[in-house]
Order: sequence, then C-alpha cells, then structure tokens
Amino acid sequence: MDEVRPTSGAQTPGLASLFPPGLQAIYGECRRLYPDQANPLQVTAIVKYWLGGPDPLDYISMYRNVGCPAQDIQEHWHYVSFGLSDLYGDNRVHEFTGAEGGSGFGFELTFRLKREVGETAPPTWPAELMQGLARYVFQSENTFCSGDHVSWHSPLDNSESRIQHMLLTEDPQMQPVQTPFGTVSFLQIVGVCTEELQAAQQWNGQGILELLRGVHVAGGPWLITDMRRGETIFDIDPHLQQERVDQGIETEGSNLSGVSAKCVWDDLSRPPEDEEDSRSICIGSQPRRLSDKDTEQIREALRKGLEFNSKAALPPINTQRQSHERPQSRKDSLESESSAAIVPHELVRTRQLESVHLKFNQESGTLLPLCLRGRLLHGRHFTYKSINGDTAITFVSTGVEGAFATEEHPYAAHGPWLQILLTEEFVEQMLGDLQELNTREETKLPKEYSWPEKKLKISVLPDSVFDNPLQ
Repeated sequence: MDEVRPTSGAQTPGLASLFPPGLQAIYGECRRLYPDQANPLQVTAIVKYWLGGPDPLDYISMYRNVGCPAQDIQEHWHYVSFGLSDLYGDNRVHEFTGAEGGSGFGFELTFRLKREVGETAPPTWPAELMQGLARYVFQSENTFCSGDHVSWHSPLDNSESRIQHMLLTEDPQMQPVQTPFGTVSFLQIVGVCTEELQAAQQWNGQGILELLRGVHVAGGPWLITDMRRGETIFDIDPHLQQERVDQGIETEGSNLSGVSAKCVWDDLSRPPEDEEDSRSICIGSQPRRLSDKDTEQIREALRKGLEFNSKAALPPINTQRQSHERPQSRKDSLESESSAAIVPHELVRTRQLESVHLKFNQESGTLLPLCLRGRLLHGRHFTYKSINGDTAITFVSTGVEGAFATEEHPYAAHGPWLQILLTEEFVEQMLGDLQELNTREETKLPKEYSWPEKKLKISVLPDSVFDNPLQ
C-alpha cells in the first residue's frame, strides 16, 4: 500500500552525504525545474521493493507545472518516478556494474496530466499506473524506448475516458543525468485513444507523437494528457489519417516488428497423433521448450511486444536493457547480437514442413494486414510470440537475412518456433483475401482463410479457444 506525504527533497549541504547518490541526482534535476517546490507531494511505497514489497518504485514525486503561455502550453501536474534506475548502488535492487552505461534500467518514467480547474492537489492514480509499468519492467527485464507504445485496453484512470493506451517519448524538460551508478534518462508516458494506438502500430510511434504535438487539445508540444479528451486527432483533423499515416505506411512501412499474441500453429503434414511435433494446444503432452539460443533470437526479432499484466494486450516494448543507447542495424535481420547467423540448438533439429495451419485470436488476426503490408512488403519480418507458452510464429520476406525458412522450403520449424517465408506475389494475394480484417469493427468468428496451392490455412478464433484448450 502506498502513502502520500511531502518529500524531504531539499537537502542542506551538511546532509547531502546521507542522501543516496542516485536519488540525489534525480532530485537535483527536479529542483532545477522546480526550485520553488523543494518539498512536493510524493507517493511512496510503505514496504520497499527491496524489503519484499510489491511496488518497484520507491517514490513518485508530483509537481505543479505552470506550463508556458507563450507556447500555448497549459498548466498541468508533472509526475516523476524513482526506482527504475539505481538509487543506492549497493545491489539491494539493481546490480551495480559501474558508472559507464545506464543506471539500473537506464531510465525513469514521467507523466504530465492536465490540471483541472479548481484542483489544488494532484490526483494519485498516475502513481499506480507508473507502478504497473515498472512491475512489468522488473519482472520481464524488458525496457522502454521513445516511440514505444503500450496497449492497456482500459481507461488509465479507471473512468469512462477514451484515453486507454500509452505512447512513450523523451520528457520535453528533464535532461538525462549522470550518477555514480550510470546515466538516467526520463521517458514520458502519453495517454492516447485506441485509434491513435492503432495508427502507431500500423506506422510508427514517433510519427503519431509528432502529430499529437501539433494538436493542442491532444497534447500539444509537451504532450500533456487530458483524460477528458473526447476526440482523436483523426476526428479533429480527418486529413491526418490519409495524408500522414496512410502515406507513411505506404512509403516507410511499419516499425513494429512483433507482438505478444494468442496464437498456435499446427503441422498439417504430420498425422495428428504425432504429439512430439504438433504445436496445437493440448493437455497431457509437454511441448518442446525453446533453447536459450532460440529464446534470445526471438526476443531480438520481437524487440517490441510482450504481454502486460493480465490484460489482453499487445504492447510493444524493447527487449534489451539499455538498447536505446545502441544504434540499430541498417539491414533487416533475424540475427541476434551474439551470433552472426542462426545456430540450431544441438538437441533440436530444424524441420521443413509441407503444410501449416495458423490460429490467432481476433486482436492478433487484425494485425495480419499490418504484418503483410507494413512489414513484409518492405523487406522486413514480423513475429507473433504466444503468451500461453513457447510458441512463436515469424513471417519473413525474401530479403530477411538469417532465416531458416527459404523459398524452396517456406515453412520451417525449430522446436516450437515456426518461420514462414512469403513471396511478394503471395503477400499481395493474401492482402486481398484478408481485406475484411482491416475493419476496426468486430467480425463474427471463427474466420477461415485457406490457400490450398500454398498449403497454408489461417483461422481467426474466439479468445475462449486459447483460454480454454479443452473447448
């Protein structure tokens, strides 16, 4: 349980040595921005994470920001987390690896919430939202980067708001700080509507963030979240969808390389009783697990897309610590950083399959056109990683390096990891056949799509099929 209290953020020089250095560095940046708010309200975990408490963030400070009238920036509340970086340097939470690189996970979270007329104190619900994101980072060791997006599927403040998802970007005011335990940057949470999240998935997060900056009521230059906002940026300016988003997808493709999903695959070229090689959901048989090598390579291929909490979410998240400091390769590849090519695990052979059946839930199925149009037609790859086990399905184009699926053998499996190579001609055909999945309206399930000449079948099924395997 958390409590709200004033922080002792202002320290006299004589007491500075008693203050943990990582904490002191972040407080110093906050004091630079808010010299007149030395003791802001603060949400603090009663039982710290390193003492067995459930909340990874030791503190969330809450400041009143007057905005900038000259830039038409409205007054708002500014929240800053303490705990994703290494505050103490004594290994109680984060392993101390020196001052080079990032401190802890290398970042802290911030959030800017519009101040409503008459509000004299900041709402505390953003603190729990930030704790939820931090729990995910600690449990998965997956980090955030600017441009990432998070499917939350629920109003951020548990109201009836349309703001139900998040994008992440650099905080416009807070500068990275150097601590004795490494550097700390500040990533700001930005609340968005479902249509804006979908546009970020189909195109890219940075592009949507730039559009939001240009619309005052949707965030403005400092991307301030207004939970009472009832219109999307596409409602406010209908030209943005066609002239910016659709054109961006056409010319640039999508930078979303993978998602967590409810999905399974079956090898139709094997008899159903061959449990050793079947990937269908079953009770009583233990599916072969991914090797550490395969797991690392799928994580690298995904880069973004691991399940959040217990929500039916498809959040893209960076899967490598401090990866925001690492330049991305110019070539599209399935190679991990630690290997120049896929090296099959010595105990699991790579199998070429003749015919496969892919099964997705509706949310995953609606991303198939994105996978085909925004990724494969641009020479890239896209991975679905099952949230219910080790199963993974990676679609690759003919230009992707390091794949074990080839044009001669387009369906190949390495344990529970299936790769499917699709030619440009086949992708165009599939896009036409899957056109109804582009609609944002829910369609009647199940949906079956089949390409007998390619020996490929795809089913879009209700969630209950994946949640209750015996059905």
